[in-house]
Amino acid sequence: MSPHEDAGIPVDAVPALRELHRRMLAGIRRQMLHSTMAESAAVTEVKGGDVIYQIDQKGEEILVEFCDEWAKEAPFLLIAEGVTESGERMFPAGADPATARFRLIVDPIDGTRGLMYNKRSAWILSGVAANRGPETGLRDIRRAVMTELPTTRAAYADQLWAAEGQGAAGVTYRLNGMELEEAGAVTPQPSQATDLRHGFAQIAKFFPGGKELTARLEEALFLALMGPPEAGIPQVFDDEYISSGGQLYEMIIGHDRFCADLRPLILPKACPGEGTLRLSCHPYDLCTELIAREAGVIVTGADGARLDAPLSVHHNVAWIAYANEGLRREIEPVLQRLLREFSLV
Repeated sequence: MSPHEDAGIPVDAVPALRELHRRMLAGIRRQMLHSTMAESAAVTEVKGGDVIYQIDQKGEEILVEFCDEWAKEAPFLLIAEGVTESGERMFPAGADPATARFRLIVDPIDGTRGLMYNKRSAWILSGVAANRGPETGLRDIRRAVMTELPTTRAAYADQLWAAEGQGAAGVTYRLNGMELEEAGAVTPQPSQATDLRHGFAQIAKFFPGGKELTARLEEALFLALMGPPEAGIPQVFDDEYISSGGQLYEMIIGHDRFCADLRPLILPKACPGEGTLRLSCHPYDLCTELIAREAGVIVTGADGARLDAPLSVHHNVAWIAYANEGLRREIEPVLQRLLREFSLV
């Protein structure tokens, strides 16, 4: 990484983001412990590219408060759902966007729908990129932190981080009331399996619209890779984790071997005239892709090139992740052929 590429990013960006995440984890957990499920799941409004639930607002409040503090060191542009209709907000308030030293992209709660019903962990996601104006993209993120937002029944939460070129690292927190105690290191270790057999792999199909087409594509992919199962024994398992950050986490720590979210390709074909209006993955959902990449996971766009997208709250992103290069060599040619056969590219 050249000095020019890293220009403007605070040297303490990772420690600062880790502190932000600790505050958000404590605040959101407090709200969950003192709210009913119905209160957490109440819809407040639709803005910034997604539905905003009551549980989301606490994270946004802590985020804005933290950004006010951090802006005393240098001006920057925040990109996050809910902060404004455009999804962009300058700190300090009133500063000229042209003076922004860097861009901070945050998803306060990625996986709200699972967390608000106390079903499964959500994730706080954040990335810092050198400011290249409107052209700034996921490729420009140089620091990233992701922190688990567990259910109220959980006793532990993981936090992972990365600086470009320095690898990925992490820690597990023990949840003692509102206090967080470090309980040990997390070592990112993606699967080194050479095929998908007896492992977890899936193409995202979370919501109505596109499920049938996605399932046909998924079936065709696994059949081409493995053939029919012997004696009816399942060859691969599906885990529909409704959180892009959560999906990447499962890849980073070795639980999953392959994952793809192709909604921007699937929905326009499956839902003509309205597909682009249905919910897809956004750049803030993938702002911790750097952590996965530094851990050894290969993440690409739908075309097989390195993942990139403008840092915005509205852009739709299709992505594919492979736990290692061997799996990519096995899966990618077949998947790309099927995408063409299904007229998705």
